[in-house]
Amino acid sequence: MSTFLIIVDTVLVVIILAFVLVWLWNKIQTKRLGNGDLSNEEFKQGMRKAQIVDLREKEPFKRKHIDGARNLPYTMMKYQYTELRTDLPVYLYSDSLSVTLRAARFLQKKHFSSIKWLKSGFDEWDGRTKTSKY
Repeated sequence: MSTFLIIVDTVLVVIILAFVLVWLWNKIQTKRLGNGDLSNEEFKQGMRKAQIVDLREKEPFKRKHIDGARNLPYTMMKYQYTELRTDLPVYLYSDSLSVTLRAARFLQKKHFSSIKWLKSGFDEWDGRTKTSKY
């Protein structure tokens, strides 16, 4: 076997291992946070009584977001989480499950009692959306 093939095989194994570890980490985080993952239908049913938070940055939010959502990018979460009410449920979504789970964990540490997230992420959302005018 040539050195090149050994290097390619090693790189592929490392990439596969990285994907498995990220998947496993997300599963562990989901278990720690409790039963917070919601399907599109469950998200739609509860969103009228909740604070809907889009964790993506401003530009993707401006292009398209769930109708009724407010933009609170994950990168600004630690500075702006006080804008959210702790007594109301918080519904989170993003393009990345990892980002959504990190935000949920952060809010849990800040004593938010009801934190839910869109399991399939915004890419799979089939409900009403809106584009911002600003």
